[in-house]
This record gives sequence, C-alpha cells and structure tokens, in this order.
Amino acid sequence: MALVTTFLTGLRKYVLSQDVYALRNWLKIEPTSAGTIYFELAQELKTGLPRKGDALISLVDKCLPEEDDVPEGKGSPWPGLNSFMKEYLEYWRDTDFNDMVSSYQHLSSLLNACANAFANPTYGMMMLQTAVSISESLSRVIMTINRQPTLLAKIQNEMSTEEGMEKKSIVELAADLIQKMFTSCLTDRTSGRYARPQGKKTAVYTFANITLKLLFACGKSRIAVQMLTNLAAQGPALSLFPASQRVTFLYYLGRFNFDHCDYFRAHMCLQEAYRQCRPEFTSHRRRILTYWIPSNLMLARFPGPALLQRPEAEDFADIYLPLCNAARTGNFVTFQHAMQRARPYLWARGLYLHLTNLKPLVWRSFTRRIFRLTWTMPHDDAADAAASAMGATAPTAAPTLDFHHVVAAALYVQKLLEGWVPAKPPARRGPPPPHVSSVFIKAVTNSSDGTGGGGGDGAQLVPPPGGPRKLKPAEGLIYGTLKPTADKVEGILASLVYAGLLNGYVARAQQKLGVEGARRFGGDAVRAGWPVPHESIVARLREDHEDMVRRYEAGETPDHPGRFEDVPGWVGDNTVTTWG
Repeated sequence: MALVTTFLTGLRKYVLSQDVYALRNWLKIEPTSAGTIYFELAQELKTGLPRKGDALISLVDKCLPEEDDVPEGKGSPWPGLNSFMKEYLEYWRDTDFNDMVSSYQHLSSLLNACANAFANPTYGMMMLQTAVSISESLSRVIMTINRQPTLLAKIQNEMSTEEGMEKKSIVELAADLIQKMFTSCLTDRTSGRYARPQGKKTAVYTFANITLKLLFACGKSRIAVQMLTNLAAQGPALSLFPASQRVTFLYYLGRFNFDHCDYFRAHMCLQEAYRQCRPEFTSHRRRILTYWIPSNLMLARFPGPALLQRPEAEDFADIYLPLCNAARTGNFVTFQHAMQRARPYLWARGLYLHLTNLKPLVWRSFTRRIFRLTWTMPHDDAADAAASAMGATAPTAAPTLDFHHVVAAALYVQKLLEGWVPAKPPARRGPPPPHVSSVFIKAVTNSSDGTGGGGGDGAQLVPPPGGPRKLKPAEGLIYGTLKPTADKVEGILASLVYAGLLNGYVARAQQKLGVEGARRFGGDAVRAGWPVPHESIVARLREDHEDMVRRYEAGETPDHPGRFEDVPGWVGDNTVTTWG
C-alpha cells in the first residue's frame, strides 16, 4: 500500500496548512483530468484492499490521525474528513468510468460524505473547493443521464426506497445534497449578512447556481422554490459577489420567474443580467436574450432594431418580428404562421406555450381595427343646435363596439385558419343582417389576410380540397375549431377589459362594448378605449401589489409583499424581500 500511504500523507500536509485550493487539486474527481498516478492508485486499491472488511478505513485513520494541539492558523484531520477519504478511495477503486450508472452511484456517495465533512464548523471550510468540484461533476453526469431515458429508467428501477419515504428522482436527490452544502454556507456566521462575505458564505451563490443549472437542465425548476425562499430570508446581498456569479444567478432567477409566468420579475432579473454581462461574452448574452425578449413580449414590449442588430441577437428578428407585427396589427393568420415556423426553436427552449399567451394582445389589436372600421360619431343636428343656443355642448352617447361585428370578422378569420380559400368568381350575397354594418362586411370580405385591411378581390371563402384543417387547441381563434359566437366574444372582451387592454364596459343587453373616457382624449375613442398595452399591464400589476399591501396592513396576510420592484430571492443591499 505504498502508493496509497504516500497519497494520504501528501493530503495530510495540505490539511495541516489549510490549503483549500491545493486540497482540491490533490483530490481529482474527473478521470479525464487525472494523471496516470490516480489509475495506478485505483489498481493498488483493487489488489490490496478488498471491498469487505475495515482495512481501508483503518489505513485512512492511521495516515490521517487527529491532532491534539493545533497551532493558531493550522488545521487537523477530523472524523468527517476521514470518512470522506474512505469514500474517495472507494470511488477510484470501484467506479467504472465507462458506465454512467456506476459514475452516478459513486459520485452521489462521495458528495454525501463531502457534505458531512463540509458541515464541520471548525475545519469544514477546507472542503469548500472540493465540494464545488464534486457537485459540478455529479451535475454533469446527471444531465447526461437525463438525456438517455434507458439509463434513467435503469437507475430509477434500481433505487430502493424505505417504507414510508417519498420516492425522489435522481435530480431531486442530487439537488438535496448540493442544497445541504448551500445551507451550510447560508447559515455560516463568519460574516454578517450585508458585510463582505467571508468563510463559507463566499460560496452561497456558487452552490445556488450549481443547483439551479442542474434543475433547469432537467426540467425540475419547481424544486428551487425552497432554496430561493431561504435565500430571500437569510442570503447575503448579491452585489457583494463576483460578476460571474451575479449574472449567472440573475439569469436563472429570471428563468425561474418566467417559468412561473411572472414575466415582470423575469424581465427585471434578465435585464440586469444582460446589463452586467460584458459585450464580449456573446454566447452568454445570447442565452440571456433567449428569455429576456419573450419576457418583454408578454409585457407588450417589443424589441427594437438596435437590439436585434447586435451579434448576440443573430436570427432573433426572423423569429420575433413576425410575432410582434401580428400582435400590433391583430393578424391571427400571421401570428399562427409565425408560431408554427418558429415552433422547433421555441419548443426546445420551453417558450412555445408561453408565447401562445400573446393571443390577448392580438385580440386587442383585432378589436381595435374592427372598431375603427365600424364606428362613426353620431350627429344630432337638432340637439347640437339646442345646446349651442344655451351655450353648452350636446351630450353624446359612449362609443360602442358591436359584438356582431366582431363575430363576423372572427368567423372569417377562423375559416382562414382552417385553410379555407377564396372562391372565384365570388358568389352574390344578400343584404347583411340589420345589426351588421354593410361597410364592415364589405371590408372583411375584401380582405384575403383576415385583418380587414383590404387588398383582396372580393372573393368569398370555400373549404379547401380535402376539407378544413383540424386545428389544435392553441391554433384556433378561440379553441381549436370552436366557432366564434356572441357569447364567446363577450367573454373575450370582458377578459380584455379586466386585463386593462380595453377601457370600457360590457353592455350585455345591447350586445356591445361601451368605450369609456373618450372626452379625456378630445373625443378620440380609439386612444381612450385601447390604451398603450405595456402601460396598462404594468398598471394592473401595481394595482395587484397595492391590494396585497392593503391586505397585509389589514392583518389578512402574515407576510409583507415588499416593494413593487422587489424580486424574491434577489437580495439587494440592506433590503429584505419576501416570497409572494
């Protein structure tokens, strides 16, 4: 056992001097970066120290005896370190590095032993860099296994669960181990919360980032809730840490909020991550933009040419500009074509289902165009004359949008989405129903793109050869092939009013939407009824936040929601944010 003894003796030297980085370099984990000496060490262990018996731990204890009188600034082996070294030597002796399952099993055991050694309040800090190294190695192995369903199923089947215990995936088990060390760092009292971090606290965001990277790579971001909650309650200020850790954490925190449909908080995190990421790191900035742009789309903020022309935004214009144009113009056909064309890219990044929720913005612009086509200011000459004689202004009725006008346009667009095509020559029509504007019907039927914008040849639509397309739920105007009706349109308009995208009220008996506030805009009913969507969305979010503050002040909820600008998990300078 000469080689094993020499290896442990060399390790003892670094332990006594508390050389954290030398200890990490001595304890190689990855076989690709280890020298031949480690494989010779493994061979000696296989031939001289069989798996059964206590010979290995006895040798470790002999080579790493605990010091009785430790001088100031020096270290000493401790029981947790010896247990870890036993696992480390077994890792090199027993692991088949060509077998991902074997690598996962032994790395998991090694990380668990490392976490126990790291928890030592006196000397655990010596294991910091080694713990980071093992955590990264285990994460890489799990991410590789997660992409191979056969291997994943094999491991899950082999995992035995004690009776009464919850069965967890390999991702959850690894995240628990890494978060165990994260908690050790978070609760370390070497430095105060808002003081410059020292000791284990320097690695709080390192372990947080490793955990978040693993969870997002394996589609398990929901597991991060508890870690982010603890970070919000006890974590040190993010600004005290290196830029690389800040940018990485804000990127994952932004993605976490995006996954949970909190697009405003996602925007704030990703915007700051992009701002702090230096321009030369093009691939990093591109990764941030991948989620920052969609976050802003959901807030009705569209990317400008200056952003889309940057190197990190290459090809993004082809993906997002058609969606933006469709939302601006209310063109459902263009919107669905753009979504289908970009589907492989969007689906691979978890964006597709989120961006289907842009349809309310398309509906907003769609109804706005219909209103501009159909509404005219009513004039009552007699009332105007009477009011003028009295030196007053004649009262005017609120501008309205007729549900039936919306239904007529929506039915036409639904047919376009199902693949209906113009018939030539167009068939003659009878007079429109009395509640539908003849001018509007002409405008709709003269449009071949479904927006009422003209440019067609007056053709009616007929089913395509082979019949209409069977639409998926998200591909239809409302839901698949469901036909628009007055009741469905009423519900959509009411939801737009509630969201702040329309300013008005539903007059159900009259089957109309009344537009409010036209007088404040000099009679401009379009500006009054269809406010700037981004401003409306943010205003509604502020109202919701103010309502949570009022409920807290009334004693209805136990936790203060914090400031509107706070993001739970993002610890500012002398600022405590809560989860909510």
